[in-house]
Amino acid sequence: MKLLLLSIFLFTSLLGSCQSKPETIVQNTQVTSEKILIVYLSRTKNTKAVAEMIQKEVGGRLVELELKTPYPEDYQAIVSQVARENETGFLPPLKTKIHDLDQVEVVFLGFPTWGMQLPPPIKSFLTENNLSGQKIIPFNTNGGYGIGSSFDTLEELCKGCLILSGFSVRGGSERDGILFVMDGEKEIKVEKEVKKWLSSLKS
Repeated sequence: MKLLLLSIFLFTSLLGSCQSKPETIVQNTQVTSEKILIVYLSRTKNTKAVAEMIQKEVGGRLVELELKTPYPEDYQAIVSQVARENETGFLPPLKTKIHDLDQVEVVFLGFPTWGMQLPPPIKSFLTENNLSGQKIIPFNTNGGYGIGSSFDTLEELCKGCLILSGFSVRGGSERDGILFVMDGEKEIKVEKEVKKWLSSLKS
């Protein structure tokens, strides 16, 4: 059994916590692998690769979010659809259902940046599930333009939870025809960055 020792000495104001008690310090929290969930959305498999790197280090259960009606394969078609969803506030129904979230203490939540925003399926997940009282640790891949408003939206939708310091790394750029990039030297480099980030969450 893998053991993740989260001994965190960071004020929630620095972590962007949405707790009602901003003076709270999280520390000396031991979380077994069975209490860790790694949920991710990945179109070109770069976010999936990072999710697997995290699982390799901390254990936990890996779950990929799937939609009841998958997005189109064509890039321009999905861009148009996601833009409409963002404009109208439509939340695409999820095929993925997680029924034992109340048994989870730490949720790593991974997603790409879409249109400089949080992808609608992640909004669906946060809306459909009550994560109040849990520690949420976001991780992100993007085409080079960063996280946009995604982490801010995560805070807005995840009320009552503690959001810890997130991770973001450049992945592929589907717009430019650059898809999966997490192999070779890139994979080695990102693995080192993931380990460094995870170690910053521990003593």
